Amino acid sequence: MKTLLMLIFSTLFATSLMAESYVLKSPNGKLQINVEISDNIRFSVNHEQTEVIALSPVSMTLTDGRVWGKKPKLKSKKTQSVNQFVSSPLYKKKEIPDIYNELTLNFKGNYSMIFRAYDQGVAYRFAATSKDSIYIQDEEVNLHFSHNYPTIVPYVRQDNPQTFEEQFFNSFENTYTHSKLSDLDKKRLMFLPLIVELNDGKKLCITEADLESYPGLYLNKGESQSLQGVFAPYPKQVKQGGHNMLQGLVTERESYIAKCQGNRNFPWRVFVVSTSDKELLDNDLVYLLAEPSRVKDISWVKPGKVAWEWWNDWNIYGVDFKSGINNETYKYYIDFASENGIEYVILDEGWAVNKKADLLQVIPEIDIQELINYGKSRNVGIILWAGYWAIDRDMEKVFKTYSDMGVKGFKVDFMDRDDQAMVDFYYRCAETAAKHHLMIDYHGAYKPTGLHRTYPNVINFEGVYGLEQVKWAPPSIDMVTYDVTMPYIRMLAGPLDYTQGAMRNATRENYRPINSEPMSQGTRCRQLAEYVVFESPLNMLCDSPSNYLREPECTRFISDIPTVWDQTLAVDGTIGEYIVMARKKDDVWYIGGLTNWEKREITVDLTFLDKSSYEIELFSDGVNADRAARDYKREIVPLPNNRKLTITLMPGGGFAAKIKKKQ
Repeated sequence: MKTLLMLIFSTLFATSLMAESYVLKSPNGKLQINVEISDNIRFSVNHEQTEVIALSPVSMTLTDGRVWGKKPKLKSKKTQSVNQFVSSPLYKKKEIPDIYNELTLNFKGNYSMIFRAYDQGVAYRFAATSKDSIYIQDEEVNLHFSHNYPTIVPYVRQDNPQTFEEQFFNSFENTYTHSKLSDLDKKRLMFLPLIVELNDGKKLCITEADLESYPGLYLNKGESQSLQGVFAPYPKQVKQGGHNMLQGLVTERESYIAKCQGNRNFPWRVFVVSTSDKELLDNDLVYLLAEPSRVKDISWVKPGKVAWEWWNDWNIYGVDFKSGINNETYKYYIDFASENGIEYVILDEGWAVNKKADLLQVIPEIDIQELINYGKSRNVGIILWAGYWAIDRDMEKVFKTYSDMGVKGFKVDFMDRDDQAMVDFYYRCAETAAKHHLMIDYHGAYKPTGLHRTYPNVINFEGVYGLEQVKWAPPSIDMVTYDVTMPYIRMLAGPLDYTQGAMRNATRENYRPINSEPMSQGTRCRQLAEYVVFESPLNMLCDSPSNYLREPECTRFISDIPTVWDQTLAVDGTIGEYIVMARKKDDVWYIGGLTNWEKREITVDLTFLDKSSYEIELFSDGVNADRAARDYKREIVPLPNNRKLTITLMPGGGFAAKIKKKQ
C-alpha cells in the first residue's frame, strides 16, 4: 500500500512538473486568469477570493483531424499592457478608457491563444496563424463551476423542442428563467448574454465579441455544474420561405461549423465580473473587444428618434382620410415628426409587394420618392423596412437605388439565425450599406457583438423581448420584471431596439393584449424613463401620432431626449428589482428609473453633479398610478441641498428627470 501511494504521488508530481502555468491579472489586480498547459489547455478565473470559473478545457477541432489545444507545444509567449482611450462618438459615452493586460501564447501547429484581463472582466480567443484555409469542425467551450450557482438565462423560445437544429432558427427573444446550474433544461439551448450568480453578491455575465465569419455561441447544460458550448453547423442548403417568403430556411447542414481563411482571429469569449449589480448596467467590454471602425468618414451617420407606425397599427384618428399604408398616412407621420423635432419616419412592412421578396416592387398606394421629397422639405428622413432575403438577393442594386433616391437607412428583419453564413450576411450588409451612406437597424437579430463599432452605420439591434410583445402576449407574460432584468444582461452586449413610448398604459390587473390599440404594462412614467435607461441610438416612438398629440408634455419630453451620450452612469439598481441610470449630453443630464411590480421609495444620489446650481424637470408616478397607470405628475423642483432626490415609484412604475443648470 505504501509503495502504491508513493507511485501515485510520484506520478502526480511528474505530471505537475510537465504542466506549464501562466497567470494574467487585471490592472487593479483583483481579477486573475490562470492558464495551465499540459496534455490540454485549461483556464480558470478568480476575482479576489472568489473562484469565478473553475479549471475548464478549451480547444478547436479541425476537419483534417488536428485539435488545437490537445497535446499543445508552446513556442513562445508575449505579454503587453495597454492604457489608452477609445473614441466612441455614436455610443453611450464619447470616449472609453481601454486599460488591460494581455497574454499571447503561440503554439506549434499554427495557432495562438490570446487572453485579456480588464478590471471589469476577462476574455480569451483563438487565432490561426497559417495562410491556408481551414474548416472548423467544433470549438470546445466547456465552463466548469465549483458550486451549484443560480443562473438567469434566456432559453431559445420553442415549444417542447426535441433537437438543437430546430432551435437554431429563432429570433433571440425571450424572458428570463431563474434556475440552478444543475436544474437547467438539457434539451434547450440558451442564447447570450446570460448570468451566473456567484457568491458574495458577485455576478458573472457570459457573452462574446467580435463575431465575424463564425457562428454565434449558444450554451447548454453540461455535465455536473457546467455550461457547454453549442454552435450551428454551416448551412449546406437554404431555401426561401418563412414569414412572407422573406426568410432563409436551412434544409441541410455541413459537418463543420465554419470555413475560414487561415490567418485570422476568432471571436472573443467574454466573462464580465461584477461586485455589484449596477456595474452590469455600464460595461464596455463588448465594444472595446470589437474591431475598430472600418468606415473612415462617419459624419453622415445621424442617430435620432423615429416616428413608427407598425406598433400602433397605422391607427390614427381625427383626420379626413383613410389611414393605412398610403402616402397620406405617411405624410401625417412626417408632419408629426417635423413638428416635434423627430429625425425620421419609418415605412415598416407593407410598402413593398407582399411575398415577392423584391424591394423594387412597390405597392401602388405608396410613392417613395414623393415621401422622401416631402420629408426632406420638413427635415425628416425616411427609413425603409425590409426582409433579409429581399435585401440579400440584390443588395448592391437595392442599396444604390434607394440611397440615390434619398433614403437614410434600412430596418433589416427576419434573419433569425446566427450560423456562419448569416453572420457573414450581417457584415456584407453593413459594408455595402456604408458604401451607400445607409444606416442599418437589425431586427430578428442575434445580440450585438461589437459590429456597431466596426461598422458605425449599424445603428441598432433588436435581439430583445421588446414592447412589440404586448400586442399579443397574454397577461401571464411579465414585461415589467423583464424591463428591470434585461438591462443588466442583454444591454451589456450593446444597444437595443426595444421600441418604447406607449401612451396607453395599464396596471397589472388591467393589462390585456390588443393588436390595433396596444398598451404597455406599467405606468406612463415608466415609458418615459425607458428612453433614458435603455441604450438605443435609433429610438422609436412606438405609439400613434394621434395619441402623442393628446399628450404634449410627455411627447415634448421624449422628443428632447438625446439618443447618444457624452457620459453614462449607473446610479443604483438590483437585478430584477429596480434600476436608476444617468446620462449626460452637453451640459444636460437625464435620469431615469424603473421598478418591478413592487412599490418602492428610492433616494437618488446626485452628488456626481458639479457644484453649479441646477433645476430639475421631474416626471413621477401620480398618486393614483396604481389604479390608472397613465397618471403622472410633472413638476419643476430645485436640486436639494444634500443633492439627493427622494421619489416614490408605484407598482410597475418609473420616473424621468431632466437636469439643467440654472441660467
